[in-house]
Amino acid sequence: MRVAEVAMSSRDVVVLSVGGVRFVTWASTLQQFPESRLARMLNDDDREFKLVNGEFFVDRDGALFSHIMDFLRTLQVSLPSDFSDYQRLQREAEFYGLYPLADLLSQEHLLKPRLEILEVRFCRQEMQAFFRIFGSCSTTVEALAEQITVFTGQQSGQSWNSPFPSQKPLVPLPLERPSHHDVCFQCGTDYSAGDQFVARYVSIKPDNRKLINGTNVLGLLFDTLLKDGFRLISTRTVASEEKVECYTFERMKRPTGLSVMVNQTPGSSGIAQARRSQVQKRK
Repeated sequence: MRVAEVAMSSRDVVVLSVGGVRFVTWASTLQQFPESRLARMLNDDDREFKLVNGEFFVDRDGALFSHIMDFLRTLQVSLPSDFSDYQRLQREAEFYGLYPLADLLSQEHLLKPRLEILEVRFCRQEMQAFFRIFGSCSTTVEALAEQITVFTGQQSGQSWNSPFPSQKPLVPLPLERPSHHDVCFQCGTDYSAGDQFVARYVSIKPDNRKLINGTNVLGLLFDTLLKDGFRLISTRTVASEEKVECYTFERMKRPTGLSVMVNQTPGSSGIAQARRSQVQKRK
């Protein structure tokens, strides 16, 4: 009986020492890609790996191997936001024969966090306030638009600063979407006829309040953006005569995860296909 077979007899638990860094995992994890050197190692079929005191030893980078182990366990590439050794990790993946991982790492532009800019324009006119939000990332603008609801209703004798909505049912209004990258809405009251006012309230999830005062809505919008990882980087007035204020936010947006689908049908040779995952690495 070969020594590799003896090492595999304890419930398929495998111990690896990669450059002196110790890893413990299931044999099935290392066999995700049967054509890889890690899978062949378990069959004592790769001389690069030495069995020393019951542990497989290979003289490679242990710190980078931790990312390889994470990939084998999850079949996703999830790297820290400050990670920069893409080429070295790609070389390690090629050394171990994990070519699907190497292919994913070659798409470095999809893996790196990128700077995202969001601009909020706020204009007050008498008893109304107008908002326009523009974002460099359309998915962020879409998600924010889903959080914002504008309600309208006709009221009697109520004005801009009324803290309570009318007892009449309020009707939700669709937001204006000039493009995929911006969204517009307004709040406040507008004179209709007699003592009648048309009022617009704004609600921003997860907050359940319906706010009519533009300054309050702006404050709630700021809180929402800050909680989503944005930070305010500049404030300026773009049209003083119209009282248009512009607030610019930024954040480092984590990339969409990249994952691998493994063909595990009987008789499979472990062919893997890379695809974009819908799992968002949030904040």
